[in-house]
Amino acid sequence: MKIAFAKSELPTSGAIVAGVLEGRTLTSTAAALDRQTNGAVTRALAGSRFKGKSDDMLPLIAPSGLELSRILLVGLGKPASLDALTLQAIGGRALSHLNSVGETTAAVAIDAVDGAKLSPAEQAANLAFGARLRSYRFDKYRTTEKPENKPSLKKLTVMADDVAGAKKAYEPLDRIGDGIFMTRDLVSEPANVIYPESLAEQAKTLSELGVEVEVLGEKQMKKLGMGALLGVGQGSMRESQLVVMRWMGAAKRKDQAPVAFVGKGVTFDTGGISIKPAGGMEDMKWDMAGSGVVIGLMRALAGRKAKVNAVGIVGLVENMPSGTAQRPGDIVTSMSGQTIEVINTDAEGRLVLADALWYCRDRFKPQFMVDLATLTGAIMVALGKEHAGLFSNNDELAERLLAAGKTVGEPLWRMPLGDNYDKQINSDAADMKNVGGRNGGSITAAQFLQRFVKDTPWAHLDIAGMAWSDKDAPIIPKGATAFGVRLLDRFVADHYEEK
Repeated sequence: MKIAFAKSELPTSGAIVAGVLEGRTLTSTAAALDRQTNGAVTRALAGSRFKGKSDDMLPLIAPSGLELSRILLVGLGKPASLDALTLQAIGGRALSHLNSVGETTAAVAIDAVDGAKLSPAEQAANLAFGARLRSYRFDKYRTTEKPENKPSLKKLTVMADDVAGAKKAYEPLDRIGDGIFMTRDLVSEPANVIYPESLAEQAKTLSELGVEVEVLGEKQMKKLGMGALLGVGQGSMRESQLVVMRWMGAAKRKDQAPVAFVGKGVTFDTGGISIKPAGGMEDMKWDMAGSGVVIGLMRALAGRKAKVNAVGIVGLVENMPSGTAQRPGDIVTSMSGQTIEVINTDAEGRLVLADALWYCRDRFKPQFMVDLATLTGAIMVALGKEHAGLFSNNDELAERLLAAGKTVGEPLWRMPLGDNYDKQINSDAADMKNVGGRNGGSITAAQFLQRFVKDTPWAHLDIAGMAWSDKDAPIIPKGATAFGVRLLDRFVADHYEEK
């Protein structure tokens, strides 16, 4: 689907989307349509439950006198509440409806609204962004889908008086969208397509945007002493990889310490010898979502030429049971020199992150590290699928992440850390074990990771409940969500870019 921007004028074909404020107050375009249709808009409103709230929609087949196919009225809510998230959701809902009724072209009218937080140009950009995010589909393997089940909309034109301003506001959002779509694609692919080597190849494509990409194989990682990461992948025929991505966008301070993001990339997780139940195991293709988010984030930062030095590191492994697989009771030595007793081979993501975090801290000495991982089912027990878990050793870092999540609609909830939790992963045979007791599983997993960051400011985002959606949302179709790309891009933009 193509998104375009144009001057405000009523189109002569296709559908038109017009806004109505709460209380059924017509915007200028809705009022113009009402006049041209001899009051059909106000009559339709009077005969409906539409109140103008931001999730209201009212479709009308275009009355005689209009060359349009239909009018779609969308609620805008109260002017003071017409912010970026509201507009993105409106754009997503409108797009979904237009596709459901078979429209091929549509125009959305953006009118000046007194009291709105955003300018009309910013409103246009955010509505277009929401429509773009909702347009995502992963359908490359569908060969027999009927045409009537496919999206119909080919072009969406967003109309605003300040076309140049709308285009300028949309450009960085569009680049963020590229990163989100890349993440959704990677997470959606099956494990016979995305495995450590092929995921590393996908990361290499970022070099086209100016990202420096380096791939370490098993021989290099063994030389570095990454026994924790390598132990996870030793049962697979696929070679484990560590991918390092660098975007050096701080023009004034090329030598400035980078910000760093680390992702868990278990491209398929059987649980290893501690094998998972068969039911639902197909979902474990997205156990690499943390790495997918980091790769998508690096694409977004490079695409919009963010003025920041950023490092993205992803540890890529496949966790398989075989004659060479790691066993419960094995003891491995991490790159840090700390030893780990492997109690459960299905608690593998933290082993991957342990070496990736230490490598990042040791080599790049970053301002901070944020890791992302579909790490524990326990976080879903605690928070459901409404928030990702946030763990941190630094209050300022945590507050900034919480604020960024709230701004973009990717909510986090801070969870505790503490010595009593940490004691649960002490081992009688090694420096630590990779699982604690039954209780507080997401917390003890975070405590494990904290042992590999030393005094570097660090945050861990457990996105197990957020990486995949079982239902459609306004700007997120059912499937891979790319949760974290928008959050971390906003976090960087708000606090770490050169001004």
